[in-house]
Amino acid sequence: MGRGKGILRMNHRKIRLTGCTLLLLIRWSAHADWPQWRGVARDGHTRETLPAALAPAAAPQWRLPVAHGYASPSVASGRLFLLDDAGGSETLHCLDIATGKEQWKKPVGESYTDEFEPGPRCTPLVDSDLVFVQTCRGEFQCLAVKDGNRLWRFHFSDYGAEWVADKGANVGAASRRGNAGSPLVMGDTIYIQIGSANGASIGAFDKRTGKLKWKSQNDLTAYSSLVGGRLGGVDHLVSATVEGLLALRPSDGQLLWRVPFRTGANRNALTPILANDTVYFSSHTTGFRATHVKPGGSSVSVEENWFNPQIKINLATPVLVGGYLYGHGPARNFICVDASTGQQKWSQAGFGEVTSTITDGHRLLLLSDRGEAILTDATPEGWRELGRFQACGKTFVHPAYSDGVLYVRDSRELVAWRLETPLP
Repeated sequence: MGRGKGILRMNHRKIRLTGCTLLLLIRWSAHADWPQWRGVARDGHTRETLPAALAPAAAPQWRLPVAHGYASPSVASGRLFLLDDAGGSETLHCLDIATGKEQWKKPVGESYTDEFEPGPRCTPLVDSDLVFVQTCRGEFQCLAVKDGNRLWRFHFSDYGAEWVADKGANVGAASRRGNAGSPLVMGDTIYIQIGSANGASIGAFDKRTGKLKWKSQNDLTAYSSLVGGRLGGVDHLVSATVEGLLALRPSDGQLLWRVPFRTGANRNALTPILANDTVYFSSHTTGFRATHVKPGGSSVSVEENWFNPQIKINLATPVLVGGYLYGHGPARNFICVDASTGQQKWSQAGFGEVTSTITDGHRLLLLSDRGEAILTDATPEGWRELGRFQACGKTFVHPAYSDGVLYVRDSRELVAWRLETPLP
């Protein structure tokens, strides 16, 4: 693919929402929820206003012991949902967000462990009265929000996905290290990365009955989560597999396009970012790329807008604000990248292996792997810190943010911090 010139006409003050993203925002507009991976629209944005500054924190609103796991919490309609490794199985907990008191819990699948830490990796997805969970080994379940009653289930092996016991095998990351990518609900359909090389890389299911609508492709699954949106005038379902980027038509699973690239360890971890008919994605092996989707009536084609091989982000997905991408960089730093050119604007040193980022479109709320909550301005002019405090212990888990409360977890506990602007 040749480099596209003059394709991306970015308004640096306002990024327009794609059609499917707008539908997601409308669906959850009644509550300040964080119902899935990276929030309402799966882009790290909160509809709330972040505080203007962070003072040293007082006592948290509540804290609760939890078992091991990397799955981040989800918040919806007064409840918090968390997966951990309680009792030797992957277990879903439903908590009251005001008190942290457990309302119910359900074991959902066989426990998984490796040399890093036992426990689930995939964030629960809440959609109205349904909550969807996915285990490391490929058990998928739909439960009732009110009581945890199981409504339907299947296992990835039912569609030919294979578990590989050899962690060093050169195969798909999820099939040897545990499923981590989150499914996606659009309308009455849930889209799931099954990772079968037998024609079921991705499957579409009726979200209430579990009936299969279609299955497509032969790619093995990486760690990345699905995203959906309208690009080039066509509805898209976008996935980063072990083969690179691919896009399917959500209605029938037809392949729209591919951008192939192979990575070390056959894995991709970041979630693709969709905006202005462009897909932004960084690989820890190849670098950061912007792929433009060109309209062609009922079909589309793609071309490379830019590619920066120096920005090889490993684990943490950036956020897009006003034409700039902000997030954890490749050199234990935090960076700002111009979304129109792919050039780095600034870098702030002093970070570890991963930093999660939430934004309200003006400020950035970070959680470092040291467990520090950090507030900064979202500006291409440079790093402008507005405060920090110790929110939890060492963590690789993305937080949730709802109604002014930041929910964080480490390997020992889940903590709820109400964020308030300090008095002058």
